[in-house]
Amino acid sequence: MNSIHKNTVIDMGVFHRMDINLYPLYIAIYEQKSISKAAQILCITQSAASHALQRLRQHLQDDLFVRAGAKMLPTPFAEQIYPVIKNALIAIQSISIQKQQFTPSMVQSLKIAVHDEIEPIIFPKLVAHFQQQQFQIQFSSIKLDRKTIVADLAAQQIDFAIDLEQNFGEKINFQTLVEDQFVVCSQHPKMDESIYLSAPHIGVSSRRAGVLVEDIYLKRKKHSREIFLRCQHYSTALQILAQQPKAILTIPQNILTHLQVAPELNIFDVPVDLPKIKLGMYWHNDLELNSRHVFLRSEISKIFA
Repeated sequence: MNSIHKNTVIDMGVFHRMDINLYPLYIAIYEQKSISKAAQILCITQSAASHALQRLRQHLQDDLFVRAGAKMLPTPFAEQIYPVIKNALIAIQSISIQKQQFTPSMVQSLKIAVHDEIEPIIFPKLVAHFQQQQFQIQFSSIKLDRKTIVADLAAQQIDFAIDLEQNFGEKINFQTLVEDQFVVCSQHPKMDESIYLSAPHIGVSSRRAGVLVEDIYLKRKKHSREIFLRCQHYSTALQILAQQPKAILTIPQNILTHLQVAPELNIFDVPVDLPKIKLGMYWHNDLELNSRHVFLRSEISKIFA
């Protein structure tokens, strides 16, 4: 049976037979559950990744991963050594970062996962800011998938995710960039609580099912509303709203300012108590002290200060 021992004496001879480059591959396969995805992250071919994994298997005398359908799942030994190897690599990375002479000109790319409704709020300001600073950066706006945010940030497939505030676990950090508030859009000439709660509503969400954030807050106040249509985009909702004299749309104010509003639509404050919305950036805790990441977080914060 394999076991891990904490030794106080380092056997230097072990390192002559060890290729430390194999261990980032192990971490990537473990976290992605895929050799091809791990190879993509490490910028090597799938064939090279497979050969490297075979060498690591021979060195550690364990299969490490077994195929289960489309996934590579860790063996018990691989599960056991994961936190030890991950912490060791983070420690080595931290030492390297401390001695690196970072300059902003070293930043060549910026990858952000963002919902397409939020993209118009974020990316024009982002691009303008960095171009004014004369940084030569390749920007990538990637469709936000909340199911994979943690894995994507951990694997550095994205630098940041920008989304509404929520809990993605202790490994993911959050910083507020923009505070927003809901407003009401409707053809109604006036708006009060009675009209708001009795009228048919259009709900907007990219998810197939699940409670909308507005309804979570309404339920806490013991209110409810009728959603007669659920669609994916606020722009679609506004077009339908122009065809439906009785309907109501609840929409974040900042998103509304970037959309075309038909002349017959009126904008009101929400007549029930809804809290402010916090929109911000997420990043993985492992990169908290990374010089490149610290610089990018600082610059993004300046844009929305």
